[in-house]
Amino acid sequence: MNRKEMIAKRAAQELTPYSIINLGIGIPTLVPNYLDQSKYYLHTENGLLGVTSVEEDEIDPNLVNAGKLPVGEAVGASYFHSADSFAMIRGGHVDVAILGALQVDGSGHVANWAIPGKDIIGVGGAMDLLSGAKKIIITMGHVSKDGSPKFIERCTFPITAERVADVIITDLAVFHWKDGEYELTELMGEATLEEVKEKTTAPFQISKELLQKEGSL
Repeated sequence: MNRKEMIAKRAAQELTPYSIINLGIGIPTLVPNYLDQSKYYLHTENGLLGVTSVEEDEIDPNLVNAGKLPVGEAVGASYFHSADSFAMIRGGHVDVAILGALQVDGSGHVANWAIPGKDIIGVGGAMDLLSGAKKIIITMGHVSKDGSPKFIERCTFPITAERVADVIITDLAVFHWKDGEYELTELMGEATLEEVKEKTTAPFQISKELLQKEGSL
């Protein structure tokens, strides 16, 4: 299992059956591979509730998600105007949004829509989802391509919203927002506490359960 699949599989464990879930571009689109899709309602902001995966020979080029990827439709799926879809998001009717990120900082701010000096492909629905979804899960690599940390003390890229991300899942670790700060609750794959500390500049606490497991108490 590659690191993206590992992150997606772990994100699926954060989801409650029969919840409404919006999936961002990239790693989030892999999450349905680890769900019983009959027990979850997947939402895409371009106007479909009841998104499912689709076999290659059944692809309809007119049926895509917000990332332009082909999707299927579940039994009972609903179509609606994108304005209605965003009203659904802004009205607090999406239970969980799973989003990628360029950076997340120790205050919980997410930067995922622009890199200074580079072209902006499109803002998408991230700003609305971060403001309107009941729970925010961030899935990302722990470091960027050049090896620099992505979970940092303070975002250097433009933040997407003031909303705090509830859960951060990377290829090295899982963090949960608790009592005004992030708590490291789990190590991913073969990662060690020392590696996570070395590749993270954001402040975080370590859960007692993890310390006990690692023999640090």
